[in-house]
Amino acid sequence: MPTALIWNDEAIQYDFGPHHPLKPIRVELTVDLIRACGLTDHEDVLTLPGDPFVTDDVLALHSPEYVDVVQRLSASADLAGDMRWGLGPGDTPVFKGMHEASMDVCGASVAAARAVWEGRVEHAFNPAGGLHHAMPDRAAGFCVYDDPAAAIRWLLDHGAQRVAYIDVDTHHGDGVQAFFYDDPRVLTISLHESGRTLFPGTGFADEIGVGDALGTSLNVALPIATTGSIYLDAFDAVVPPALDAFAPDVLVTQLGCDTHMTDPLAHLALTTSDYEVLARKLHGLAHEHAGGKWVAMGGGGYQIVSVVPRAWTIYFAELTGQEVPFELPLDYVRRAHDRTGQDTPTTFLEGAARISAEREKLVRAGAEEAVEALKRAAFGHLERLT
Repeated sequence: MPTALIWNDEAIQYDFGPHHPLKPIRVELTVDLIRACGLTDHEDVLTLPGDPFVTDDVLALHSPEYVDVVQRLSASADLAGDMRWGLGPGDTPVFKGMHEASMDVCGASVAAARAVWEGRVEHAFNPAGGLHHAMPDRAAGFCVYDDPAAAIRWLLDHGAQRVAYIDVDTHHGDGVQAFFYDDPRVLTISLHESGRTLFPGTGFADEIGVGDALGTSLNVALPIATTGSIYLDAFDAVVPPALDAFAPDVLVTQLGCDTHMTDPLAHLALTTSDYEVLARKLHGLAHEHAGGKWVAMGGGGYQIVSVVPRAWTIYFAELTGQEVPFELPLDYVRRAHDRTGQDTPTTFLEGAARISAEREKLVRAGAEEAVEALKRAAFGHLERLT
């Protein structure tokens, strides 16, 4: 079955300004690289627009009071914002048109969900999505409206009985967790740098859901300097058995690549070679546990030229059943430099990060402890849901 890229060629309006780390060009460069590699030329690859997403749709997701504040600040572009709602100087500044721009991101993720659920495609990817920190009643961490939650909500409203959400961003997927913390129909799994060392300061083993949803919130809080091999071992220890127990109808993933060893906002140590392995694992899990239904979104990643386009192109190649070439196309490399003034690596894969044997032993022990704490806290509850 086909795979969809959710995209149009209009300029991205979700833009906090030139000095903010979440730069729209990182997504534009990603799509440029995907196309330069010929991945959209295959007959089984579709490019689809986002769905219409209007204020009534947002009100079904976020509180009316919060949406009213976003609309008011969006229209006035009052840079002082209103910090009671998480909007203002700092992580999530106000910009003119942010209400409409945020709805566009949600519409693209809902389009991905709809295309997969209705059977038009088997997999779909919205590279501009993954704004997983937005809460029901406030903005946080560069995120105004929560598009992964919007996609999951759409799936539940249109017949999905169980949705599994896997978040591999370096930051805890706290917003999506909050939306579904009491909903036994949604399994949220987040592997991230520990909240002891990184925003948002949450995502620990004891956060396992409430009420009938006990066991459906799973968090692996990883230590600083976690390398790809340690990360992937933690992934294998948690994700496949959790999906075995939960039996989802569809897999939704947030593919943040700020886990990269060079990311300026975090402290994990993955590489693009690790993303290739992780993409293959997620693809296999989608087919093994969800009938192949895979809805994917972008997320964090702040090496906007050297990492993000390569990482998400690797993921998209896996989504489409293709492979990236050994080298990035030279015309893309030139365009990326012309647009940004920055050089990009010329090959897709870069091997594994290396840390000292002593450090690796400590990091691995910390990751294994996080996995075991999660299993003790949550797996018994999760297994009782089957």
